[in-house]
This record gives sequence, structure tokens and C-alpha cells, in this order.
Amino acid sequence: MKLEMLFAVVHNSKAAYYSSIIQSHQANLQFTVPAKGTTHLLLNYLGLTDRPKSLLMSIVRADQASNLINLLDETFKKGGDYKGVAFTVRLTSTIGTLAYGFLSNDKRVKEEA
Repeated sequence: MKLEMLFAVVHNSKAAYYSSIIQSHQANLQFTVPAKGTTHLLLNYLGLTDRPKSLLMSIVRADQASNLINLLDETFKKGGDYKGVAFTVRLTSTIGTLAYGFLSNDKRVKEEA
């Protein structure tokens, strides 16, 4: 089972909402960090303030990634605070079977004595 890294930039107010959607697709590892949207330079020039954003980074299974991206895209189309951008990058390897088992949510992977 292959893994992918999902990146999603969303409004701060909806970070927990999107995090729960991602977690429902068997993502065992997620990071959320403060971010800025791509429009902050133009808004600063005009004297307007940019709304805070969050960058969600998650490890997802490749078989779940396509469905998850489609679900996020549909939610982004609601507009307003739901707007965002998301994409995945394929991971080519992981170190250790336990780490792989955790990241892929594969409960069959056990520690060998």
C-alpha cells in the first residue's frame, strides 16, 4: 500500500473541520502550522489585512487520496471560510515496518522480536 503526503491550506477557522475530514480517511499522522495565503502580498499593498490560514500536512494512503481530494474540492466550492487548496505528493519510501504500519493504518504490521 503506497502513501502520499497531503497538503491543504485552509482558513484558520476551518482547520479543525478539515482535520477531522482528513482523519476520517485513515490518516494517522497530521501536522497543522500557521500559514499565509497567496493573496497576502496584494492585500498588504492595498492596506488590507489577510485572514490567517493553516497548513494541514497529513500522511494518507494512496487508495484514499483521490477520494479525499475530491471531497475537499467539493467542500472548497462552498465558498467563504470553506475555501482552500489541497494537493498530494507521493512518498517513495518509509523507514521501518512499524512506522509504515502506523502511517498506513495497517494493523497487520507487528513488531518483530
